[in-house]
Formats: sequence, C-alpha cells, structure tokens
Amino acid sequence: MQLFYNSTLTPETKTFTFDREESRHIIKVLRKKEGDSIHVTNGLGNLFHTKITLASDHKCTVEIVECTYQKPASYRLHLAVAPTKMNERYEWFLEKATEIGIHTITPILCDHSERTVFKTERMEKIIVAAMKQSNQLYVPELQAPIPFSTFIQAPFSGQKFIAHCEESQRQSLQEALKTQEDVLILIGPEGDFSVKEIESACAKGFVPITLGNTRLRTETAAVVACHSVVFKNEWYENK
Repeated sequence: MQLFYNSTLTPETKTFTFDREESRHIIKVLRKKEGDSIHVTNGLGNLFHTKITLASDHKCTVEIVECTYQKPASYRLHLAVAPTKMNERYEWFLEKATEIGIHTITPILCDHSERTVFKTERMEKIIVAAMKQSNQLYVPELQAPIPFSTFIQAPFSGQKFIAHCEESQRQSLQEALKTQEDVLILIGPEGDFSVKEIESACAKGFVPITLGNTRLRTETAAVVACHSVVFKNEWYENK
C-alpha cells in the first residue's frame, strides 16, 4: 500500500487537494491518473480510501470514498533520548523507532551531552516519512528538547526506567517490563548519564536497567529498547 499523510483530514472531510510537491510525486513519479485510488492517513488512526478526481502535477485533488479507524495500542511507549554528537545517528534512531512502533520521543539534554542544537523540523519530516514507509496510521509525537533535570520532575503514571552502564544493581529490561502498561525509558548520551543524574532519576522512581551485555551507542540502545517493548507487548497480545 502506498500511503500518504495529511494532518488536516478528519472523518468529515469529503475532498481535498495535495500540495504541489505531493501532487507532482503522485502524478509524475507514481503515474497516477483520474479514477485511481490513493490511501491517506491523518496520523491519528484514520485511513482514508480516496479516488483521484483531478490529476494535475501541480494540483492533485481526491474524493474520499471511505474512512476507517484503527484503535491505538493498549500501551504507550515514550523514549527520552539524549541527542547524539552526529545528527545522522539520531535521525537513524527516529526512522527505525517509528518503523518499529514508538509513540513519543523527547530529546533530553544531559550533563555529558555534546550537542544541544536540535533540528526539530527536519526530524519531524523523517518521522513522517518513516510512518508512511511502514504503513502506520499514527504519527509519533516529537517533543521539544528539555534538560534532564527538568524532564524527570514531570509526572508519569506508567513504568519508568533508566538505562545506564554504571557497575551497579540493574535489572534486565525484559525481566522488569510489564506488558499492556505505558512505558518511559531514559537513554543517555555517548558518555552515559552522570552518577548524579542516575541517582536523581532513581530518587524519582526510575528503575535502573540494562539492555544487554555489550556497551551500545545511544541510538542503538534506543532502538533496542524500543524493539524490546514492542516485541514483548505484541507477543503478549498474540499468544
């Protein structure tokens, strides 16, 4: 299924027109013509089955034939991940986590963070592209960067974990994780969380965890954590 995205669509929408860039892609690249079908999501769980009524490379208009709805997952996965030194690595994480099934991402600025500039607009485009590529109907939320000390103060009603590499008592994520419950996991920068940050998070109810026996890069650790949570929940639902 070739999936397109338009955040303005609602179940009440009858017709709409793609912007010039999308129109050109549909008509010139995909060679769609009047009468052909197009699938579109608003990123909120709706799938719009549409038919092209005007096929122009600068103005492609469609009529909505049917609107279906996909219920959200029984849990929400929130990863708070420190920006990586190289933007490309964080972009890779966003793409893969979106494909796997993340719900919320928050960049956290830590004691050992080497990057504080975050290109939100570009990152959001990467998320949308990954959502469309993986045929998902919910677009993950990318929150604004926030200092670690501020972020851990916010209330959260689900399970809270902090993944770190310090030689101290930690549980395996797979052992500690409960299914069908909201999950928040903190992933630190290349230099890991500082001892002070780990202690502060634990004081706020975050459970220290390990993601395996090897030392992982920030973006790898984030993808491993994402996959672990999604896989265990899907296994539970399908067993």
